[in-house]
Amino acid sequence: MISLASDLDEVVEDAESDIAVFRGTRFYVTGGTGFVGTWFLASAVHANNHLATSIRLDVLTRDPDAFARRSPAIANAPGVTLIRGDVRDAAPDRGTYDAVLHAATPASAALNENRPAEMIDTIVAGQRATLAVAARSGAIPFLFTSSGAVYGRQPADLSHVGEEYGGGPDPLQPREAYHEGKRCAELLGAIAAASGGPAVKVARLFTFVGPYLPIDTHFAVGNFIRDAIGSGPIVVSGSGNAVRSYLYAADLTRWLWRILARGSAGRAYNVGSEHAVSVVELAQAVASASGRSPQIEIRGPAEASGPAHRYVPSTARARAELGLRERTSLAGALDRTLRWHRGAVT
Repeated sequence: MISLASDLDEVVEDAESDIAVFRGTRFYVTGGTGFVGTWFLASAVHANNHLATSIRLDVLTRDPDAFARRSPAIANAPGVTLIRGDVRDAAPDRGTYDAVLHAATPASAALNENRPAEMIDTIVAGQRATLAVAARSGAIPFLFTSSGAVYGRQPADLSHVGEEYGGGPDPLQPREAYHEGKRCAELLGAIAAASGGPAVKVARLFTFVGPYLPIDTHFAVGNFIRDAIGSGPIVVSGSGNAVRSYLYAADLTRWLWRILARGSAGRAYNVGSEHAVSVVELAQAVASASGRSPQIEIRGPAEASGPAHRYVPSTARARAELGLRERTSLAGALDRTLRWHRGAVT
């Protein structure tokens, strides 16, 4: 039986040399209660339990009690301290740290659509506040989780977008507040690194699948999984022509440790899968992995003629500079995620 413990075993084994860089260190973590942060914290706790790494983690969260109820094994683990607070506010001075993971961002399409000023303020003010915490400790490793959204709309003739691509979102579109916020936060990090402050490395995240990914928000793969384990059908709300790629959460976690440990300050690394699928193909893959053959309903209007919108990274830099690679196939990722949501894993 596949279990989350086996995923974490694989992460810790593969990333052991990267995690060992932080043996006995003290982390400041924001966004630790979200999808990305939960996986990172789970891997750190697993490393503490199995490799005696003695990593301590101060985790900023708006609702420590809710996180403790949702993830008690992490919240109550030795070395983990939950700190109540908002990422935009000045954090309490709890002494110095050895490293920072800044992963706090509202993963809310509704917020971006309806309150874009709040979205951009959360990202930019959150980066300023987190950099201020890190600056007390000097040029410590600081990993900022940005987004592939900083590239703006991927050109139709560009199959995989790399870090050298110079495009960007439209600054006159309010709904691109998330995109522009991430760009500004990256710039603030680069300024800090260049001036001798925290050694900010940037992970530009694309799309992912795995345990802890919400199945009731705007994530297509999560919604498809929800439909597949429910009564069906799997509903594609758009035309299904858009092209995406999906990296498994355990692979994502390995990559974050490697970038934090080995990445260059002031440099960005795409994090994602290069294996592109259309949204319809993704729905079909979820249906196949579910073993129940649910129907697929495409409820959105057909798009006008022209190339489909792509959101697929090139990970050539991460492969060449850091030796990173994708280990889990999409089929394997969907199988593991479906098993977890069905309660067949621990």
